[in-house]
Order: sequence, then structure tokens, then C-alpha cells
Amino acid sequence: MKDQVVIITGASSGIGQALVHEYAKRGAKIVMAARNLSKMEETKALLIKKSVRVIAVKTDVSIEKDCENLIATAVEEFGRIDVLINNAGISMRALFKDLDLKVMKKLMDVNFWGTVYCSKYGLPYLLKTKGSLVGVISIAGYIGLPARSGYSASKFAIRGFLDTIRVENLRTGLHVLVAAPGFTASNIRKVALTEDGTVQGDSPRAESKMMSAEKVAQKIIYSIDKRKSELILTFVEGKFSVFLKKFFPRLLEKLTYNHMAKEPESPFKF
Repeated sequence: MKDQVVIITGASSGIGQALVHEYAKRGAKIVMAARNLSKMEETKALLIKKSVRVIAVKTDVSIEKDCENLIATAVEEFGRIDVLINNAGISMRALFKDLDLKVMKKLMDVNFWGTVYCSKYGLPYLLKTKGSLVGVISIAGYIGLPARSGYSASKFAIRGFLDTIRVENLRTGLHVLVAAPGFTASNIRKVALTEDGTVQGDSPRAESKMMSAEKVAQKIIYSIDKRKSELILTFVEGKFSVFLKKFFPRLLEKLTYNHMAKEPESPFKF
């Protein structure tokens, strides 16, 4: 990865921030993108002390112009793009019957359209380098999670979008990876939206029992290096669940319902 140019959205925390640090160790030139510029500047200052070439671009991926500016700034600074990781995302926790539709629209704008916008403007440069286009989704992009209708819908949409881009570019040399972590220790649940769009606050799940953001980042980078098309993380919540989805879908639905219903203050009953 030395001297390759990597763009990472959602870079101010969680998996995005972990990806920044992992790529810094590998000598990449890094473009961080997120709404929280101050947090990115803190990370940038630490990395510059280690002689890492890095810039931070304030970006709201739900705004097309911001995504266009992100790509233009990266190319102006470094002259090329080798890897674009669409990691920015938000979550939610509410039953669809109680959900204000503005919440679902916001999730689609950030998760799905953010990926589309960045991919659209980054694609010409990735084609030149035969680089990697990456979407970080979730197991929720394979399995409908109760009380996560907007989240699952957006992640399913990203998977369908990127799978199509991969097929369109079978002969161009473009690499497309869809990475699906299981539950990961990060702040995404703390800022998850409730039925009216307010922030949930403390996570309802035991973060200490989840895969770390650093481990997820290492797995994603390995899959990019190997130019894999798909990455599904964790065995029970990830690979085994996707297996059940294919061969025992009704059983998986019951298991998923029961598992999610056990969350503290779950919006539906076990």
C-alpha cells in the first residue's frame, strides 16, 4: 500500500478511524472524510508527526456537492485515487409502524446515496488505476433485522448497487468489495436514530463482546489486498446467518427475531 492514495468516508470514528490508522501503518496517502472536522484534525495531527501524508476534508456524504468536492480535493492533492472506501453510515432502532419516514429517508441519503455519490465521482480515477471500490455494509445487508428497517434497506441497496458495478466492470480491471461486518464495537449505535429522529444515546448492546473496529479494519484491508469481492465477518452472526438465509430462511427469521428482542428496551417483545 505504500504511496497508494486511499479515501475513507466516515473517518472520524469507529471502523473509519481504524482504517485510517491501519493504512497509515502501511505507508498509504490518506484522505479522511467526515462531518466532524475537529476529530479528523486531531487524527491528522497525530499522523503527520509520524510522517504520514494525510488530509481531512469536511464531508456530508448525503450532499452530492460535498462528495464531488471530496474526490476533486483528493485528486488535486495527490493526483490519483487507488482505493475508495465508502464507510460513512448511520443506524436506527424503531419498529416501522412507529417510524417517522424522515428517518428512513435520512438513512438512505447517508448510507445509500452517500455511497452512490462518492462512487460516481471517484469511478473515473479508480478505472485509471484499476483500483478498489469498497462499500462497508453490515450483516443487515443480507438479513432483515427487526427494528432496523431503514438500516437494512439501505445496506441491501448498497450491496445491490456495488454488485452491479462489479459486473459492469468485469473487463476494466476495477476491483469491487462489499464488506459486511457483524456487530462491531463502535459509536454507531450510540448515535442511532429513534422513531422520531432523535439520537438513541447509550448502546443497548454489550460492546465489549463485539469484534473491535481495529480487527474489522485489518480484515477489510486484507480483503482489498487480495481483491476479494465479498467479506462477511463473524461466524455465528455473519457467515452462519447468511448460510441459514439461503437454506433455512424461516428458521433464521425466528432466530433473528428472538435474538434482537432480547436487547435491553427492545421495541418489540421476546
